[in-house]
Amino acid sequence: MTRFVVTGAAGFIGSNIVKGLNARGIDDIIAVDDLTQGDKFRNLADLKIADYVDADMFYDLFAEGYFGKVEAVFHEGACSDTMEADGKYMMDNNYTLSCGLFNACRERGARLLYASSAATYGGSDTFRESPQFEHPLNVYGYSKLLFDQRMRRELGDDFGRAKASKGRQVAGFRYFNVYGPREQHKGRMASVAFHQFNQFKANGKVKLFGEYGGYGPGEQKRDFVFVDDVVAVNLWFLDHPNVSGVFNLGTGRAQPFNDVALAVVNALSPSGRDTLDAPGAAAKGLIEYIPFPDALRGKYQCYTEADLSALRAAGCDHAFADVHAGVSRYMAELVANG
Repeated sequence: MTRFVVTGAAGFIGSNIVKGLNARGIDDIIAVDDLTQGDKFRNLADLKIADYVDADMFYDLFAEGYFGKVEAVFHEGACSDTMEADGKYMMDNNYTLSCGLFNACRERGARLLYASSAATYGGSDTFRESPQFEHPLNVYGYSKLLFDQRMRRELGDDFGRAKASKGRQVAGFRYFNVYGPREQHKGRMASVAFHQFNQFKANGKVKLFGEYGGYGPGEQKRDFVFVDDVVAVNLWFLDHPNVSGVFNLGTGRAQPFNDVALAVVNALSPSGRDTLDAPGAAAKGLIEYIPFPDALRGKYQCYTEADLSALRAAGCDHAFADVHAGVSRYMAELVANG
């Protein structure tokens, strides 16, 4: 039986990848995480795995070959708090640990599919997997970029150009704004859709940032991608072991935060409000615009849109849900699960 490893397996994207593997009938999965935050266990409770290993133990054991033959490692474990200011902690978790895992995968003959981030682009207005567009705004983005750069150095100039192959597959995914089920443990780092679900259930309205960066209230734009689409692309790469590189993983379309708010409001409101635009929803008190926080000034991406050229050139033609479709599905699941 083919064995897989998922790090960050009790986290948001990691647990959804385990779910996606289970849907294929795959359950020989080593789940790796740190359950100091104990309620994350809920993300694994309904899934099938072969074993759970604490992150403090896994990396050394894997390097020693303790788990036998592993086909691929989905490396989702990281510190994903973009507001974390402890650079040493961030680099240890997101860079040094990942470098050791890469070396172990190479030694053990395992493929490595890992989480990068759109935060690598930071202040750029072009989101293409090329060094001239990579300008991170915080140490989180830098930690992700440095590992991408290390992979480029280790694997040669072709890495990131669709079909590189020096040994086993290595593919990194620059996740844009991912939302969907199993993110309830993320606190302030959960998606805006999740926070707005809770805001609307509690107060009958949702909150958005007001004017900032030359954008009107709620008009800052991001590439919002549904987690099911993120899993589908990861599994596409699993099915295509000859494709290596760094790839954007977003929808390829930027949509304003107002679109997310309207999708939440329309999904949770009584029928008849689904024709409201953002000004209309604000006038009815369904959207509240709040001052932009000082702590985020100069560290906030007002616009992101994944350039999918490299992903499409690699042969992945997955069709991504837009905000209306994805958020509506997400709201229905949150309501169904209480």
